[in-house]
Amino acid sequence: MDQIYGVLKLRIQRGINLAIRDLRSSDPYVVVSMGTQKLKTKIMHKDLNPEWNEELTLMLLLIGMVDDIKTPIHLKVFDKDMFSADDEMGEAVIDIKPYVKCWNKGLEKLPDGCVVKRIQPNENNYLAEESPCIWHNGTIIQRMLLKLRNVECGELLCELEWLSVLGSMGLLELQQLHA
Repeated sequence: MDQIYGVLKLRIQRGINLAIRDLRSSDPYVVVSMGTQKLKTKIMHKDLNPEWNEELTLMLLLIGMVDDIKTPIHLKVFDKDMFSADDEMGEAVIDIKPYVKCWNKGLEKLPDGCVVKRIQPNENNYLAEESPCIWHNGTIIQRMLLKLRNVECGELLCELEWLSVLGSMGLLELQQLHA
């Protein structure tokens, strides 16, 4: 049986300027997958700038899915249709490796709100702008604006946060266990 090591909280805050897939609007929702885990947000009817403000929880396992720490998070936006297949509205991928690298010894001495790392947008990631990793209340929160691909327009605003189930052992130790 697999043991849960910790969870990644992914907050899907909102969509910005999403693509039109119905007559004048869309009914968007987001499907999030990481490995075999799959979650989705609620449907926002007739809204191209939806505010989901939903927190989705992805489990990282200590035994079994040893590559969890390297597995990217896939996000796909869809338009809900009543009488046909849902239309795709773009996709993005979150590489959690830069987030994992933020975890190192001595973070607890940092002042709340301190930026630990800034991840720059490039051709290999989906970032629309610089993504800060911020020390906040004993953890790191990465804020990111993701530019959707395979669509004419649209962005997703989200946050990533790690919560350990095993106490003080963090992502860095998990990464070393599986190195």
